[in-house]
Amino acid sequence: MAAGIDTRFTDWASLFPRCPSLAATIFRRGRSGKLCIWPASISIRDGEVIAGTAGAGRTIDEGYAAARDCALIQLAVLKTHLGSLDKVKNIVTVNGYVNAVAGFPDSPKVINGASDLFVEVFGDAGRHARTAIGVPALPRNALVELQMTVEV
Repeated sequence: MAAGIDTRFTDWASLFPRCPSLAATIFRRGRSGKLCIWPASISIRDGEVIAGTAGAGRTIDEGYAAARDCALIQLAVLKTHLGSLDKVKNIVTVNGYVNAVAGFPDSPKVINGASDLFVEVFGDAGRHARTAIGVPALPRNALVELQMTVEV
């Protein structure tokens, strides 16, 4: 039998940020049956917002890393609220928003940072339907914002 996610990724515990406090009057998750809808998280590393605009001072690679950081935050929230990542049956959807200049064509390449991490962690269960769009602004001038729906 294959080791569970929590067992395989015990060394990742140091990578998981603390479960962030809420910045707005929202619930940590909505739930309908086996689906949990997790609110968006912005790109934060070491307690600091990863800010900026793709195509104007921020590169695709920096955006990719910021999207991966958003995904790590989402995993930390999942683990905190579910008790174990092994309870995740499937990543259903990921909605990624990139703070970008008008006409920026590479939002999908940026959001691949999150998608690649979910597949790395969950295997085929990490494959998901996805939206990756450029927007003119995000909260706190964050480079990336990520929202997801998971099946438990």
